[in-house]
Amino acid sequence: MNAFWNFPYRSKRVPVLADNVIATSQPLAAAAGLRMLARGGNAVDAALATAIALTVVEPCMNGIGGDAFALIWDGETLHGLNASGRAPRAWTPDSFSHHAAMPYKGWDSVTVPGAVSGWRAAWERFGSLPFEDLFEPALEYARNGFVMSPTVHRQWQAQIDVLRGQPGFTEAFAPRGRAPQPGERFTCPGQADTLTRIARSMGDDFYHGELASKIAAHARATGGRLDEADLAAHRANWVDPIRMAYRDVELVEIGPNGQGIGALMALGMLEHWDIAGAGVDSARATHLQIEAMKLAFADLQAYVGDADAMAATTGITAADLLDPAYLAARARAIDPERASQPGPGKPHSGGTVYMTVADRSGMMVSFIQSNFKGFGSGVVVPGTGIALHNRGWGFTLQPGHPNQVGPGKRPFHTIIPGFLMRGGNPLAAFGVMGGSMQAQGHVQMTSRLADFGQNPQAACDAPRWRVMDDNHGVALEAQCPPATVEALRAMGHPVEVAAPDSMEFGAAQLAMRLDEGYAAASDHRKDGYPMGF
Repeated sequence: MNAFWNFPYRSKRVPVLADNVIATSQPLAAAAGLRMLARGGNAVDAALATAIALTVVEPCMNGIGGDAFALIWDGETLHGLNASGRAPRAWTPDSFSHHAAMPYKGWDSVTVPGAVSGWRAAWERFGSLPFEDLFEPALEYARNGFVMSPTVHRQWQAQIDVLRGQPGFTEAFAPRGRAPQPGERFTCPGQADTLTRIARSMGDDFYHGELASKIAAHARATGGRLDEADLAAHRANWVDPIRMAYRDVELVEIGPNGQGIGALMALGMLEHWDIAGAGVDSARATHLQIEAMKLAFADLQAYVGDADAMAATTGITAADLLDPAYLAARARAIDPERASQPGPGKPHSGGTVYMTVADRSGMMVSFIQSNFKGFGSGVVVPGTGIALHNRGWGFTLQPGHPNQVGPGKRPFHTIIPGFLMRGGNPLAAFGVMGGSMQAQGHVQMTSRLADFGQNPQAACDAPRWRVMDDNHGVALEAQCPPATVEALRAMGHPVEVAAPDSMEFGAAQLAMRLDEGYAAASDHRKDGYPMGF
C-alpha cells in the first residue's frame, strides 16, 4: 500500500473518501451541512448551514454573537472573507484608563459581532439555495433540542462558574445552574426566535432591526457601550489572502488583523531548514518548528493588529513581515541545539469552531467562527440566545501599539482559516481550532503534509506541541515520544507534558483534494467525524 495511507497514531481513525465531503467538530452540525449538499446545494451552502447549526449545538465554543473568517475556492479563484467586528465608537484609549489590562469578560470585552454578516456575504456571492433553507437544521435543534455529548458538556461546564454573574448568561445557558449533562436534551427557544429573524431578514435584523435594538438596549441597561450606530456601521469585507511558499505547497491565510501571518512567517523561516531530514516526531524537527514559531509570535506581539493601524503606527505592513530576506535573517537566528527567548525583529518598513466543505464541482470552503474564549464575554441578550463574544480582549492598552484599543478598530484575532495550494491548484482546506494554537497548528499540519507526506487523518492524529503564551514554555501532548520530550528538555525548553485528556492542542478538520474526489479528516480530540457521499 502507498505510504500515504499509513495511520501510525493510536486514534486509528480513517478519513472519509467521497465526491462531496464535510468535516467539523460536532456531528449534528456536520449533518446539517450534509443535508444541504444532498438537496443540491454547494459547498458554501453546506458550510453556512454547518456554521449556523454550530451556534446551537456547540454554543460553548461559538455563537450568533461571534466573528467569522473564510477562504473560498470557487473553482477558479481563492477568495478571503473577513467578518470580524470593530470596537464601539466609545472605546477610546482614555475610556479604558481605569483598567490595568483589557477585560476578558463583561461588556468592556464586547466588540461588534461579525459572524452574521459573514453568513450573508458568503451566501450572496456564492450560495445556491435560498438563505432561509440554511437555517432549517439549526432551528430544529434549537426548538426541539439536541442531546448533549460528553465533550461539549465538559467544555460547557468548565465555564459556568466563571460566567455565572454576567448579564443574561445563566438564564440562557445554565437554566438549571449547570451545563446540560451528557445524554440530556437541551433547548434554546431564544436562539430559535433569533435565527428565524436573521433568516427572514437575510441578517439585516441583527444590525438594523429589532435584534440590534435589543442588543443596544441590553448594553445601556447593564453597563455596555455598544449601540445601534455601532451595529449599523458594521460591514464584512472581501480581502486578498496572503501566501507563503513552503516546499512544494503554498499556505494561504487571511491577513492582519488575524494571526495567520504568524504561520506564514514561521514556514518562511523553516524553508531554510531540513525538517524532513530531521525525522517525523523527532526532537530536532520539533525544536526547529518551536523556535520558528517563537520568533513569529514575538513579531506578532510587536507589530500585528488592525491592518490600517499597523501601517499608520509602526510603518510595518504584512508584506514587510513576509519579506523573504527578513525571514531568512530570522531563520539564521535559530540555534539548532538550544532553546531561545526571542524578541521581535526589525523588518524593513515600507475557546472556536471550524468546518471545511468540498463539493463535486470543485468548490472548497475553509470557514471558522468563534466567540473567542468559550461563550465569550458571558453577556447574553435576554430572550435571544445571543451570547456576545469577548474579542475586545484581543486589544492591548499599550500606548502607541498598532493593536491599542481604539474606536472603530478591529482587534488582533486568533481565529484563522487555512488553505493549501500546489502548483496553482487547490490542495486542502483546513483549520486547527484553539486560540494561539491555531497559527502553530497550521505550521504543524503543513509540515506533516509537505515534509513527511502524511495523509490528512494521520496529520490530525499526530502528537502536537504548543508554545505557551509567555513565548518561552512549551507544552507537549501526552503521546509525544518520550525520547523527544527528554531531548527538548536537554536543549533548554521548559517542557510540560499535558494530561492525556488535555484539550489545549486544538482540533483539526481537513478536506484534501485527491486525483478522484476528496479525503476528509476530523480530529479525535473533539466529537466530530467527517461525512460525505
